[in-house]
Amino acid sequence: MEDEEIARIKAKKLRAMEERIRASKERGGGVIDHPLTITDSSFMETVRKYPVVVVDCWAPWCAPCRMVSPVIDELARELAGKVVFAKLNVDENPRIAAEFAIMAIPTMFIFKNGEPVDVIQGALPKQLLEPRVRKWI
Repeated sequence: MEDEEIARIKAKKLRAMEERIRASKERGGGVIDHPLTITDSSFMETVRKYPVVVVDCWAPWCAPCRMVSPVIDELARELAGKVVFAKLNVDENPRIAAEFAIMAIPTMFIFKNGEPVDVIQGALPKQLLEPRVRKWI
């Protein structure tokens, strides 16, 4: 009895996942459930390509950046299909860092339809970061 119920639940979940994948393909792409790595050269293309993009400006030596990284990863999974997260290493991409006058890291920019709509500085915990991102969905 329990095995049958588990099998029904698995089948239902599989159908739901297949439907999300099919709908995503019809919209022209797969669901991105992890942060993209972007560079000076791919920055503009990325923020213009997706309706809502959160760009995490960071550096490997930055302890607060490393603290917020798992939160970004988690939100990328939870908000997949609604928000695309991207990471920009400011040490390796000085043009964008200068263009956006990034003076402290981590700094996160939220873009909606290619335009910056919010800036978040510091390593915010998930319960503070998530509502700031959801506001733009």
